[in-house]
Amino acid sequence: MFRQFQNIETAFRHVRLFSFVLIAACMAITCFAIIESYKMVAEQQRKIYILANGKALEAFSAERKDNIGVEARDHIRMFHFYFFSLDPDDKVIATNIGKALYLADGSAKKQFDDLTESGYYGGVISGNISQKVEPDSIIVNLNTSPYYFRYYGKQRIIRPTAILDRSLVTEGYLRNVERSDANPHGFLIERWRILDNRDLEVKSR
Repeated sequence: MFRQFQNIETAFRHVRLFSFVLIAACMAITCFAIIESYKMVAEQQRKIYILANGKALEAFSAERKDNIGVEARDHIRMFHFYFFSLDPDDKVIATNIGKALYLADGSAKKQFDDLTESGYYGGVISGNISQKVEPDSIIVNLNTSPYYFRYYGKQRIIRPTAILDRSLVTEGYLRNVERSDANPHGFLIERWRILDNRDLEVKSR
């Protein structure tokens, strides 16, 4: 009789142990499934689909810190493109300069005012001159804010009789600001100045 009770108790222990193991395994599987589902949802939320020319293109969102260098260099490149891309049309000049001034502070406005007072833009229009700028390299120090940068490029001035290439080296600082339609990168160029703008080569047309 005692042996029978002992067998029942042993069997109960085994059943209880098996039940605990089964419950622990179910809880582990449930937790794993919940964590993986959250990861999957988060990953799907990072995906963005862009419709371009009737085709859906997949893109991925990212934290700004992951792309801050790329965005900073593109902001600097676009500012110089707008500020130095000119054609003999006052509306084109006003449009480009207006876009550039949204990306910088009063230091760029002062440079524009100085050029206006010296008759530079009037000479562009009256002389049928087009002006383009091509970046060579853009160096940005992201270790401290505001971020110091230096821009190296080449300025090409196309006249009716000649093409003039000039060096263009500028420097300034980038400060974080709110993004907007006019300033999509969320930077503002401060203390901008031109360091070098020498003639390099003149070609007759």
